[in-house]
Formats: sequence, structure tokens, C-alpha cells
Amino acid sequence: MQNSGHNLSKQILQTYKSLNNWHTFQIKLFWEGIVVGIFGGLVISLFRFLLTRVEDLRQFVYTAVAANWGLVSPASLGILALLLAVAALLTALVKYEPMASGSGIPQVKAIIMGLMKMRWLRIIWVKIVGGVAGIGYGLSLGREGPSIQIGAACAQGLSRLLGRTRMEERYLITSGAGAGLAAAFNAPLAGVIFSMEELHRNFSGVVLLPAMTAALTATFISRIFFGPDTIFTFYGLPRMPLEHVPYALLAAIVAGFAGVIFNYGLLNIPKFYNLPCFRGSLFLKLAFSLLCATILGFTLPQVLGGGNALVNKLAVMQVSAATLGILIAAKFIFTLISYGTGVPGGFFLPMLVLGALTGDLCAHGFTALGWLPAAVIPNVIVVAMAAFFSASVRAPITGTVLILEMTGSFQHLMVLAMGAAVAYVVAELCGSQPIYEELMVRALKNKGNPALVTGERNLVEVAVCSGSLLDNKQIRHIKWPPQSVVIDVKRGQEELIPTGELLMHSGDFVYVLTDTEHEPAVRALGQEIVAPGNLYGDF
Repeated sequence: MQNSGHNLSKQILQTYKSLNNWHTFQIKLFWEGIVVGIFGGLVISLFRFLLTRVEDLRQFVYTAVAANWGLVSPASLGILALLLAVAALLTALVKYEPMASGSGIPQVKAIIMGLMKMRWLRIIWVKIVGGVAGIGYGLSLGREGPSIQIGAACAQGLSRLLGRTRMEERYLITSGAGAGLAAAFNAPLAGVIFSMEELHRNFSGVVLLPAMTAALTATFISRIFFGPDTIFTFYGLPRMPLEHVPYALLAAIVAGFAGVIFNYGLLNIPKFYNLPCFRGSLFLKLAFSLLCATILGFTLPQVLGGGNALVNKLAVMQVSAATLGILIAAKFIFTLISYGTGVPGGFFLPMLVLGALTGDLCAHGFTALGWLPAAVIPNVIVVAMAAFFSASVRAPITGTVLILEMTGSFQHLMVLAMGAAVAYVVAELCGSQPIYEELMVRALKNKGNPALVTGERNLVEVAVCSGSLLDNKQIRHIKWPPQSVVIDVKRGQEELIPTGELLMHSGDFVYVLTDTEHEPAVRALGQEIVAPGNLYGDF
């Protein structure tokens, strides 16, 4: 107990030193971001390499079995035996480390907020093995979620090895998560923006430097092994004339509604797996999802795995409207079935694939009506991907930049941003919640979750937004949560003494020492409109 108190006092002392030497602290984070990028880039490159090899093997096996032996053969029985073995392996991994299940992005968000904890080394190897087994077998999951959590775990490991404070560790974890996205998709700018817009939830200057260096370094490492090519091969996209933009925005509206439906499905798939036939058995859930993957491997292999190869085909070939409808339904349902099991794997890439299929279907309708020429179909596909992402995740800037980098279509910045904004509004009007935020809230409300953090004190960085409860208020007039104290306020490069009479303004960063249980309420004080205590329910 005394040792725990000594460690806390040491943490607080080191934090004060960092706050009092802010310039030096930022430079230190800059260099640490490079190390995080190297470490994370190497581990994620290994993950990508293994996953690529296993996916190539899967495609070879299904093709060979279908062409030479047929569905009923010793080879097919071998696939069934492999199914049971993979189901058993994944069951053991998910039970061994529950924090490695699913996408990993909601967990990373909660860790950055100090509400959850993770065992970084265990997360890394379980996420790699589980991701390669599940995605490699054919489950409709993406590598980006695991890559983001692996990057965050690498950053936490570096922080623990170097004995960094919790405040500094959170900055490094944010940077590592952004590096994970950058290395997974060869998209450094999207990695930086995602880490700030979606994970850190503010554009703090202190997190910008390590996020940039980590993402750029991780991308450099991944390009050494995989080259500089974009993930999607939309080469030579023509410019979209202004008269065609309204139709692209109409497709964005449709994609926005599709994103809302997708979120609803993801949040309610647990009800399906609560049916009596599964009897609460994780093994039965996994066996069922893998059996679906096996059947689809012989009948509709395009929907297996993440699906970036399917998007690449849409970019260069015409697909009938009927085929697109079948692909959308199959990819949608199979993604829900796959993610609902809790296997290590994300829905980030399948989400983009669904957006591309939705955009392609809309474009076919527009061309059939004579509104658009066939040459513009790839443009509509690209806009729909950004729109679908924005509606689901509610991160329009990330969605815009991500699609720009993944397709190389930088000349479409304006229409992509417009499509993402329109889809964002559609989702807001429908009352849909941001998917990663909602998944995190559900995890936090699970009182039996062993990863939840309670009884600790942490330093919270609160960005004062315009119109928030902190904006244009004195510190002494704010009803702070119990056991909370303001220890520093930064305004640009200026460091202010946090006296009770200090008037806080929009753009300030306030640093509050508080109990873990009160962190959501403290953060809510600096947000627009949101009232403290309402953000995470009863947590």
C-alpha cells in the first residue's frame, strides 16, 4: 500500500515537472513518437505480412478444392477439421485476453481516457494470432482495428519500459494508435487526424507532434516492406464536373442511411447470438461464423476477409445491379455475423467496402436514368465510401483524408468533404450514435469487465470548447466533480497559474487531477452542449 502511494506521488511530481517544462516535454514527445512509429511499424508490418500470406493460401485452397474435388470430398472434410481447430483456437484466445476481442478501437479510446487498462504484450501477440486466424480463415473483418490496438499496445509497452507518467503514456498511446492506422492503410495523414479527431477528441498541439512523427515513421517502415501503392487502385480517376456533384451527394445521402443501418446492425447482433441455439457458448458462435465463411468461400468468395480486392474490381469493371445487391446483402450480414463473435478483427475495412458497393449501386441507377455517364461511376464509389464512414464513425475529416490517401484521388477533396458532411448530417438527423463511442460506452457499463479502471487518480487534459461550461468562466465558479483540482492552464504558449479568479477561454487547455470515476464528467465540462455526468450514464 505504501509502495502504491509512493508511486502515485512520484507520478504527480513527474507530471508537475512536465507541465512546468512544457517546451522540453513536447520535444521529448517528438522523439518518442519516432520510436513508437518504428516499434509499431515493424510489428504491424509483421501482422500484415502474415495476414497476406494466409489470405493467399485461403484463396488457393478454396479454388483448388472447388475445381478438383468438389464440395463433398476428403479435402472438404479437411476444411471442416480446420474450421473446428480455428474455432477452438479463437475461443481460447478470446477467453485468455478479452481486451483483444473485436475491433480494439473502443478499448483504445477508453484506455486513452483512463477508463480501461490493458496488458500490452499479451494484447500484441493475441491480436496478431487471433487476427491472422480469424481474418485469414475468411471472416468479414479488417486489419485496421487490430493494427490500431497493436500500435497503441506498442506505445504503452515503450512507456512502461521507460517509466513514463500516465499523462505522457496517454499521448504516446494516441500516437501509437494513429501509427497503427497509418501502417495498416499506408495513410499517414489519416492516421494523424484519426488519432486526434476520433481518439484524443481534441486537436491538442502537444499530441500533434508525436502523432505526426509516429504515423509518418510507421508508414515509412510499412512502405519498406509493402511499397508505396495505395490500398485501393482507383488509378486515373477523372475530375468530377460540377454538374455531376449533386448526384454524388445524393449517393452520399443514401450511403449515410446505409451507415445508420450498419450501426444498428452492429449494436444489435448480440441479440442474435443470445438465441438458445448458441446457449451462451463462444465456441458455437465461432463455429457458426466459420461455417458461414466456408460456405461463402465456395459460393461467394468476394465477401470473405476485409474486401479491398472487391473494391479494386469495382474500380475497373462493370458489375450488374443484381450482383451488387447480392454482394451488399451478403457482405452486410456476414460482417455482422463475424464481428458479433468477438474475434480479434475490425469492421473498418468492411465498412468501406459496403460504402463502395452502395455507391456503385447508386451510380448504376443514375447511369440507367441517363443522369451520369458510366465513366463517372468510380467517382461516386469514392464519395460513397467517405460518406458511409462519416455516418458510422462520425469523423468526417478522417473519412475524407482516409479515402484521399487510400485511393490517391486528391483532386476530389471538395466533393469527398461535401459527401462526408452530408452523410454526417443524415446520421445526426436519424439519431444514430457514433459506433466506436457507443461500443465503448457499452463496454464501460459492463461492471464485470476486469479491464475497467477504478480507484486511481489521473491528470485529465480538457480542451475548452466555445460555448462549453468552462468557456468564459472563472475556475472558482465551476462545479468540479469531487476530489478534483485544477493544477495548470495553458493558453497557446502561455502558462497560467490556476487561481480561482482565472477566467478560462475557448482554446485553453485545462489540466485537472481527478479520480478515474470522475474523468468523463471532467472532460464533459469542456465540451459544447454536453452536460457533465450525462456522457457515460452510470459509469
